[in-house]
Amino acid sequence: MNIGRNVGIMGESGKCLNTIPAHVNRPDEGLPMPVRSLKYRLYPNQAQAEWLTGQLREACSLYNDALQERRDAWKTCRKHVSFYEQSRQLKDLRAQGLLKIPNFNCAEEILKRLDRSYSALFRRGYGFPRFRSVRRFDSITFPKRTSGFSVYGDRLRLQGCSLIKINLHRRVDGTIKTATVKREGQKWFVTFSVEYQPITLPAVEGECGVDVGLTSFVALSDGSTIAAPQFFRKAQAKLRRAQRHLARCKRGSKRRTKALARVARHHVKVRNQRSDFHHKLSRQIVNSNQLIAVEDLNVKGLAQSRLAKSIHDAGWSSFVNMLTYKAADAGRTLVRVNPRGTSQTCICGASVPKELRDRWHDCPEFELSASRDVVSAMVILAAGRAAQIVTNGDVQCVI
Repeated sequence: MNIGRNVGIMGESGKCLNTIPAHVNRPDEGLPMPVRSLKYRLYPNQAQAEWLTGQLREACSLYNDALQERRDAWKTCRKHVSFYEQSRQLKDLRAQGLLKIPNFNCAEEILKRLDRSYSALFRRGYGFPRFRSVRRFDSITFPKRTSGFSVYGDRLRLQGCSLIKINLHRRVDGTIKTATVKREGQKWFVTFSVEYQPITLPAVEGECGVDVGLTSFVALSDGSTIAAPQFFRKAQAKLRRAQRHLARCKRGSKRRTKALARVARHHVKVRNQRSDFHHKLSRQIVNSNQLIAVEDLNVKGLAQSRLAKSIHDAGWSSFVNMLTYKAADAGRTLVRVNPRGTSQTCICGASVPKELRDRWHDCPEFELSASRDVVSAMVILAAGRAAQIVTNGDVQCVI
């Protein structure tokens, strides 16, 4: 039995399961299904870890060689080498033993990664693809059309490798399309791209305006505020000591490698804490409200100010993205409103100018005295209600 040809989760009967549970109905024919990523921890043994590291080294070499070929072709004869031209060379490279990636489609995916970089270059006009370091090439993808991976119980099978232990801490509901094996520091993970059918939550009557900030992470229109956790600032003391120790190590030494891993662990912990906070808070807001209004902030532009560290530490973009896809899955309405003037306006419509240091709102016309952030959340909610498009009695989401 060629178990490498089955892609999915093996059930108790021994068959490979790759379907959505029975209680979830598939969408109408012709409509695309949403895709989400599910990340799981891998526990390879020493031999498997060395094999995975070797695969990443081969993938990095293929990427750099393909990039060099494109650069040389353009430099010598002004010729553009396409993905298809490079893909046709893979068969001969594998036959000559110059490419040691067992799965052909996996090697094609690496060439596609380079091709996407070139497409982004032509679209943006800047950002020429660069050669990748072996230490920074950390992921390899098995596409959906390949038979190079499968999951059996608590084991992951990759073509060319023995069964790797995987921690399936949650069930995979949907059809697995791709699998990406990634190295994060000294740990290994696999991310499944799963096509699934979302389950709509029962409708509720709540409505909420969300104002993000730095003093309080979010202020809601009901008057409640949630303090900013500031995970990075709290971890700075330990991170500073770890970075000083790294700076004293000699480059290329094993001691420096261990110090580098120690610094990476601190950053990973901060990232995991921030992600966990965003997930829990966004889930709470989506479950409690039918209409959610948020500001359409230019976070990238704001992050170039003197408050860059605090803005990056808060992670506004990640939080709003979680709100967006969770609201779409749950059948909620999420509206992004123009942030212009939301902190300078009262809910009555009167203009109440304030400096950045002014944290309290006083409106003499409406006789409203409240926190600046809470009033901004109320204004955002009012703008979100006004921005809804009503067609035949159905409310559509404006994003």
